[in-house]
Amino acid sequence: MRDIFDDIFKNQPLDPVEAARRSVRPNLRKRFYKEASADAENVVRLDGKPVMTPKRRPLRAPNDAVAQAMAAEWEEQRDTIDPAAMPLTRLANAIIDGVADMQEPVREEIVKYLGTDLIFYRADTPDGLVAKQAQHWDPLLAFARDTYGARFVLAQGIVHQAQPPEAVAAAAVSIPHDPSLEAIWKLGAVAAVTTITGSALIALALAAGRLDADAAWRAAQVDKDWNLATWGRDEEMLARHAAKRRELEAAALVLEQSA
Repeated sequence: MRDIFDDIFKNQPLDPVEAARRSVRPNLRKRFYKEASADAENVVRLDGKPVMTPKRRPLRAPNDAVAQAMAAEWEEQRDTIDPAAMPLTRLANAIIDGVADMQEPVREEIVKYLGTDLIFYRADTPDGLVAKQAQHWDPLLAFARDTYGARFVLAQGIVHQAQPPEAVAAAAVSIPHDPSLEAIWKLGAVAAVTTITGSALIALALAAGRLDADAAWRAAQVDKDWNLATWGRDEEMLARHAAKRRELEAAALVLEQSA
């Protein structure tokens, strides 16, 4: 993915799934607190002390629902603290330490995805894959057309297809852009879904309530699921698949609770 999103949404500390791929043993910290909670200002606290992000900023959510969900992630940790099991907290760190400081560059990257969106590039064979892509992706094109007046152009294969600037501009209007805390979190969640799925339109449809997390995931995985069904899968692939889905569900929660 593009560098700016890699910088913001990289896994810190090292995701155990990625560690396994690299044959590196993840260094998980022992649980050191008795109770996790969220206070009236939506800051997550451990034994009454605020949790801090890697940049030493309070782990503060945009609303009570997200704060309580983050506190639940911390409460669910047992003997050790496993970042891979805390996708909402990791997303929060990325938003608070990254997105909040560079909102316009993040918006610009989402706009770039609108020019190269996953759902624009269609297979011409086999018929089953062509039908699956149409089933999951054509409604997203209709959403963009009917909601934003954005008419995008399809292509077959992977050769780049330039999109009409007016279509990109029309859809880009819906990307969160005001300076409120809630909007910053929505922007971060839209950016996260965009990177996970490779589709800004899937992310925008999810933010608009036109897709739920399950439908967004299925739309993003059409090609991968077809390839897995054809060529088979292994345990590492399944683990990475599951981790990405948890990340998408965390971002979907933020969007749902910020609607």
